Amino acid sequence: MHPKALLDACAEIVRLSLQLEHPADATVSRYFREHRSLGPRERATLAETVYAVLRKKLLFEHMARSGSGAKERRLAILGFHGPRDFLKSALTEQEKNWLDQCDTVQPGDLMEHHRHNLPDWLVQPLKEQLGDEFWPLVESLSQSGTLDLRVNTFTDKRTDVRKELAAAGIQSTLTPYSPWGLRIEGKPALTKLDAFARGAIEVQDEGSQLLALLLEAGRGEMVVDFCAGAGGKTLAIGAAMRSTGRLYAFDTSAHRLDALKPRLARSKLSNVHPAAIAHERDDRVKRLAGKIDRVLVDAPCSGLGTLRRNPDLKWRQSPKGIEEMTAKQAAILQSAARLLKPGGRLVYATCSVLPQENEAIAQAFSAANKDFTPLEARDLLTHLKVAHAASLCSGPATGGEYLRLWPHRHGTDGFFAAVWQRSGS
Repeated sequence: MHPKALLDACAEIVRLSLQLEHPADATVSRYFREHRSLGPRERATLAETVYAVLRKKLLFEHMARSGSGAKERRLAILGFHGPRDFLKSALTEQEKNWLDQCDTVQPGDLMEHHRHNLPDWLVQPLKEQLGDEFWPLVESLSQSGTLDLRVNTFTDKRTDVRKELAAAGIQSTLTPYSPWGLRIEGKPALTKLDAFARGAIEVQDEGSQLLALLLEAGRGEMVVDFCAGAGGKTLAIGAAMRSTGRLYAFDTSAHRLDALKPRLARSKLSNVHPAAIAHERDDRVKRLAGKIDRVLVDAPCSGLGTLRRNPDLKWRQSPKGIEEMTAKQAAILQSAARLLKPGGRLVYATCSVLPQENEAIAQAFSAANKDFTPLEARDLLTHLKVAHAASLCSGPATGGEYLRLWPHRHGTDGFFAAVWQRSGS
């Protein structure tokens, strides 16, 4: 595509994304469906330009004021993903001079909000938790997330799959914490690989893999993934169970569960039973009360731990939305807890970095449910032979009660998990 045409396309997709009416990935996917002639490189340029603008929205909007032409074009120029010479061949002399001036701006000369590119309401809770680590977090959020794979250990061994990928020209490293994970360089076409087609690999962030590991589901057990979504953690749990027992994948969205079906077919698992429910008090849930060995509640949340991948979320969320979310999270956790039999394990998890969605929910649940004993995530992960388990955990008393993952510390998305065991025998 000619540089000028590609820049025009970038400006258009930036304009659509900044309307914030839909998730950025959905907007980008729809644009690609409507422009099927775009090649892989052009698609990569368009997508990465959009995400660059969303990551640095406040800074780019500040710089764009000194430029000329349509605002979305100026933003697309600032965020353009590609060689500088290629970009400049699409610019007027005035635009080239303006871009050169923007390039001379040093981070130390910027106002704080132009450096962190976060909404004001999100800054304070992050600073309160992280102190001097706030800026390392900001730096990590300005980068793309890693590409992690989970090896389906029901059918394959991690070392064998790693060799298979290497033979296909795809280099990988072992994930430092998850025993199931591989970290990939770049963004290869994984769907064309035999390993993908036969279900040996799934794309899944290492932090998400650790949530499934923490459930420690065993052979022959009755297990529920209460908010299964598209089933990434469901498949990890099913593999850990060696396709034995019974694993229910519940979700209120039949559409999300539909996305699980082809993945489930590839996985070779026969113990997974997807089921759409109307709400957390659905009759299907009531019928299983007191019968389940393990329950994972990967609750709907703000998603603010995934800003490396979904930078639009920081502009699409609000304090009011978070408040509404926490009420839903507490209700879902309380309903899911009723499924557990005595001695059963409950895991509450989010991909949020906000205490009100995490520690506050866990502490309120513990206070209201004395028959559920909190378990220390640090001890559980140590027992599971997870390397550096203590560094993955935090908590007010011992430093190890909760799993608490941060992009800048652990190279994962931001995740939280609390674990309980139901009393009795």
